[in-house]
Amino acid sequence: MNTKVNICGVELKNPIMTASGTFGSGREYSELTDLNKIGAVVVKGVAAKPWQGNPPPRIAEVYGGMLNSVGLQNPGVDYFIENDIPFLRQYDTKIVVNVCGHSIDQYKAVVKKLRGRDVDLLELNISCPNVDEGGMAFGTDPVMVEKVVSEVKKEADKPLIVKLSPNVTDITATAKAAVRGGADALSLINTITGMKIDIHRRAPVLYRKIGGMSGPAVKPIALRMVYEVCKCVDVPVIGMGGISNGEDAIEFIMAGATAVAIGTANFVNPKATADTLKGIEEYMIENGIEDICQIRGIIE
Repeated sequence: MNTKVNICGVELKNPIMTASGTFGSGREYSELTDLNKIGAVVVKGVAAKPWQGNPPPRIAEVYGGMLNSVGLQNPGVDYFIENDIPFLRQYDTKIVVNVCGHSIDQYKAVVKKLRGRDVDLLELNISCPNVDEGGMAFGTDPVMVEKVVSEVKKEADKPLIVKLSPNVTDITATAKAAVRGGADALSLINTITGMKIDIHRRAPVLYRKIGGMSGPAVKPIALRMVYEVCKCVDVPVIGMGGISNGEDAIEFIMAGATAVAIGTANFVNPKATADTLKGIEEYMIENGIEDICQIRGIIE
């Protein structure tokens, strides 16, 4: 039984990845689950300089998932290089660095620092607010998507995955723009904007009022978007959004995803990545599937 998948020349022993922002650098989970069983660890967003993130409260449980407005808090790329790469290299897993920034120059600064470093793939978070354009997220405008991807790609010495925002009218437009800009692969979806109000305090629950929703409730939307993107581009797609078990993961693979990322489920079940892989393997055995590629993209 073969569960290996290939993303831009990088072979993962299985299609299970972690979703950025839900797994830290892996340290938090290393005592709870075996990182060696994960195809790739996608670390929390890494910026050129340390980011403090947003004031609390910045997490809220909602029906079918959670809202977050953490604000990509992170210690910066220098800390990541010195501390997190050596830690992750203890394990038999690939390292994917999620790159964040508030301007094209900030993105480029991170990618330049990562040149020659022992990481496998880069993931460009284009859901960051563009401070040069009044705070609108880079990923909501196809013209800006193509521009930022093109500029960052010039500095990258590793394959570049572009993480797409679902907060658009047509996800295929931004997907095509990212590929035109030079994206080697795509990942989707990022969180969907949402809100929760405390009716007793008569105030929003989150300090920033609006946050990003993730969890099981967004899965049908994420699956539809992954299906649409897989039909319109010829690069590998990493699917995510509400995946909690093997059956969820197989749906995304059948829709065309090369790999899948587990996010919010990690907060509920620290062993969600291992359990999801086990579910995939059991499905393959039960259905006589020798290679996971046999079921990829079988939904017409």
